Amino acid sequence: MSKHWKPGKKTVALSPAPRPSRIRREPVQLNPNVPAAKPQRPINYREIELYGGIVGILVFAALIAAMVIALAVFTVFRDDPEADARAMQFSQCYNAQGPNCVLDGGTIYADNQRVEIAGIDAPGIADARCDAEHDRGVVAATELAMVLNSGPVTVGDPFRDGVSGRTVRKVEVKGRDVALKMIADNVAHEANSGLSYCH
Repeated sequence: MSKHWKPGKKTVALSPAPRPSRIRREPVQLNPNVPAAKPQRPINYREIELYGGIVGILVFAALIAAMVIALAVFTVFRDDPEADARAMQFSQCYNAQGPNCVLDGGTIYADNQRVEIAGIDAPGIADARCDAEHDRGVVAATELAMVLNSGPVTVGDPFRDGVSGRTVRKVEVKGRDVALKMIADNVAHEANSGLSYCH
C-alpha cells in the first residue's frame, strides 16, 4: 500500500525579478578643485594627413624659393673678371654679343657707338667694289679684332677729317695708334692715299 507525500511546509509563490533601473552616473571627480575633463572627440587621421600634406608642400615651396633667391643673388652680385673681360672683347659685328665689335678694317663699335678709325683707309666688306677688296676687307677686319684684343683700348674724341669730311676718332691699344699698326701690317692704306684695293 502506498502513501501520498505531503510536504510539511507551504510553497511560496515567487514574484518576478525587478527590472534594473537606469541609473545616471556622474563622472567620478577625485579633486573638487580641478574641473572635470571634457570628453575628447575621436582622432580623425584623414584630417591629420591632409594638414600634414599641406604643411609639407608649403615647406617644400619655401625651400625652393629660398634656393632660387640665393642663386639669383649669387649670380647677380658675384664678380667674374673673366666674364667682364670677355664682354669687353672685340668680335666681328655679324656675330657680336657684347657692346664692342669690328664692322670692317676701319670701322668698329666701341661701347655700342660707331667709330670710324682716323688715319686709315681700309678695304670694305659690305660696300666692297670688287671681290678682291671684299676678301682683303675680311682679312683686315680679322687683323683689327686681334689688335684691339691685345690690350686696353682707348678711343679719342671725334673730329672731322679735313680731306674726306668723315667724322673719325683716334683709336689706340696700349697707347699705340691702331691705324699705324694696320698700315704696317699691310692690311690698310694711309687715309686719303687714293690707292684702290681692286686691281
